Amino acid sequence: MLFNSYEFLFAFLPVVLGVFMLLSLRGWWRLSGCWLGAASVFFYGYWVPEYVLLLLSSIAMNYLAGRVISNYVQAGQGRSARKVMIAGVAINLLLLGYYKYANFFADAIRSLSGLPLPGIDVVLPIGISFFTFTQIAFLVDCQEGKVKESDPVYYLLFVTYFPHLIAGPVLHHAEMMPQFARRETYRWIPENIVAGVAFFLLGLFKKVVLADGIQPYVGPVFDHGPSPDLVTAWGAALAYTLQLYFDFSGYSDMAVGLSRLFNVRLPFNFNSPYKANNISEFWRRWHMTLSRFLRDYLYIRLGGNRKGPVMRYMNLLVTMVLGGLWHGAGWTFVVWGGLHGLYLIVNHAWQAIFSSAGRAPSTAANGLSRLVTFIAVVVAWVFFRATTFSDAVRVLSGMAGLFEIVIPEPTEEGMRQFVITLVLLAVAWMAPNSQEVVARWIEARRGTGAPALADMAAARWSFVGAALVMVLLLAVINGTRGASEFIYFNF
Repeated sequence: MLFNSYEFLFAFLPVVLGVFMLLSLRGWWRLSGCWLGAASVFFYGYWVPEYVLLLLSSIAMNYLAGRVISNYVQAGQGRSARKVMIAGVAINLLLLGYYKYANFFADAIRSLSGLPLPGIDVVLPIGISFFTFTQIAFLVDCQEGKVKESDPVYYLLFVTYFPHLIAGPVLHHAEMMPQFARRETYRWIPENIVAGVAFFLLGLFKKVVLADGIQPYVGPVFDHGPSPDLVTAWGAALAYTLQLYFDFSGYSDMAVGLSRLFNVRLPFNFNSPYKANNISEFWRRWHMTLSRFLRDYLYIRLGGNRKGPVMRYMNLLVTMVLGGLWHGAGWTFVVWGGLHGLYLIVNHAWQAIFSSAGRAPSTAANGLSRLVTFIAVVVAWVFFRATTFSDAVRVLSGMAGLFEIVIPEPTEEGMRQFVITLVLLAVAWMAPNSQEVVARWIEARRGTGAPALADMAAARWSFVGAALVMVLLLAVINGTRGASEFIYFNF
């Protein structure tokens, strides 16, 4: 059930939100939480009913393991708590490894050994990377005594909460479970409804109009097409760079907006990453919760920067390679992660040299740095998008001008692609992002004075009416093309 599908927009969401508000207004808060948890499990089961048992078994195992670990910690039995934590993390990783990487490793062994090993037919459960990482962090925090909440209903909600379950953000128990336990979560808060609808509409527009609008210019070049000339290769690479940007940004906005409708604040996961001046800043802006997880539960655990610059660089490289492998079971993702690891190494080494000089970078230097960072990201995205290593090399060779350097004859379709690319680049580089737009709009509303209660109600209903019209319009546009999946659903 896609966020941009008719069944979600006009059936699932209205029913779930309506029943949630009805139960909440009657003061049945516990039942409201149970309803939201059941609806989230249904949402997952609508996708892949055969994996609902896997999801629920994972939740039960991790919740019970967390309780055992916490009890050991409270009893001062740290060694026993650590053993249970390691066992729990190992089981999570084994499940993730089997479902996500069994085919990849079998193919690698088959290629290296030449043995006629049988194929492994394993279907990847949607969202397994997200709910596995979420629960690994929970177990580690239990062992460190950081977990204070133990309600099974709120734990179920923390893992299955449908706005984030399929494609993130990667949640932390400390920022979610307390929200589900607060009574004010189960109230009618008009400002949250307005903000939630605004975020959702911005995200829906990004997905349906911007991301899906430029998507047709990607596949013909990347998917086993002919050797592209310089302009065609760069056109396709930029098209995918922008498609992925607005697709993931749109999903992130829609997730935040949907959650705000239920008075729950998800962490922002996307903050204008193409405005970054260096690759470190890019990763503080792109998939922010995954970057946080990789930093806190992998990079720092490997030693971080505590063992000198050489080990710091090795830890960065290992972290990013594993981060690339997390995105997909393929050598192209390994190379993509390795490239970003090398980018980070170069960036940290450069900053160490530059900071020792004691000079602040000029405006021109910042502009050049932003451009270099963007080009490096575009090059790496080629491996992220290509289905095979040879396809990636073919597109990169075209971008380097190794096939042909020509200016193609202007066509109507070519000019359309050129204009769309320029417009989307301008939006990504210069326009405020969604959280800035919504925050400014809400502040402007607050700054207009305190209107009468009737005027406020009329304004809210006017907004809701306009929002419904916009949803209908975007749904019609989306329906004419067929509702397309979000790219991060594959990870």
